[in-house]
Amino acid sequence: MSPLLRLDALHVTLNVEGERRPVLHDVSLDVAAGEAVGLVGESGSGKSMTVRSILRVLPRGAEASGRIDFDGADVLAMPGKELRRFRSHDVAVIHQDPRAAINPVSTVGDFLVEALIANHREDAREARARVQRILSDVGIPDAARRMRQYPHELSGGLLQRVVIAAALAVRPRLILADEPTTALDVTTQSEVMGILDEMRREHGLAMLFITHDLELAGAVCDRIAVMYAGSIVEEARPQALEDRPRHPYSRLLLDSRPRIDQVADRLEVIPGRPISAFEAGSGCALAPRCPYAEPECTATAPVLRPVGEGRVRCHRTEELESALRRSDKEASDAV
Repeated sequence: MSPLLRLDALHVTLNVEGERRPVLHDVSLDVAAGEAVGLVGESGSGKSMTVRSILRVLPRGAEASGRIDFDGADVLAMPGKELRRFRSHDVAVIHQDPRAAINPVSTVGDFLVEALIANHREDAREARARVQRILSDVGIPDAARRMRQYPHELSGGLLQRVVIAAALAVRPRLILADEPTTALDVTTQSEVMGILDEMRREHGLAMLFITHDLELAGAVCDRIAVMYAGSIVEEARPQALEDRPRHPYSRLLLDSRPRIDQVADRLEVIPGRPISAFEAGSGCALAPRCPYAEPECTATAPVLRPVGEGRVRCHRTEELESALRRSDKEASDAV
């Protein structure tokens, strides 16, 4: 079965001081109907730019090449009318900050029904009744009263549920969730993600889930793609990534997580700083920070290739297999 969404060798450049600079490089990823795929990595790795590319809302002067296929249609080549329909009917976005995503001068009810009336030509009364049911489905009590309230009258957790309801209301086939729980406390985060995952499964939606949190991605996603410097460096199923990471960056991310079952004086950190795609040299972008880098790594850039049931972008994957299963410190001592 062909994927619902396919990114094939996506490359995006920006014009900076008269020079074209890449921000995404060779991004290839599939998301099937009903599947949840996580995209994880440090800030600046290109996760949100990937979402913007899919929606074709790139910064002014940006140029994209490669292909972004949605159900066989190339999003990068869509004419205006087809692109507007894609954005209003086929895909929905759940943003990081719900207060920035909701019109502050509209009631919750007016905000939710606006798109249904304007883009889907639904009857206003039927639209209000349907979004009230959806609000109840996403865990908002007394939905009728909440629809009469303004965004400033709701907590962050309730507002994020409203944003999820807005995404579900347009009956999309694909949800782009761009760090939708970052601004929430841990308890609310768990509740909101549980609701989103339940609704996704119930409606058979595809989801691309952007997050810094490997634990969260592993709990709700069928596959995880790890991103660094504008490229995907590893793709695997959550348990495989946890037990048997095949890229040094994945191992470093795993080791830098806070854990409730361990006591530590300080958290492990990844040495150096994350870089953008345009800062990468001719070799592996991670090489300056990688404890396993050798001359080959700085000389030539690795390609994303199949390894086992996943994919990895590393020259030394096979010889580092046992080292990458252990903690970063243990592996560094062993190499």
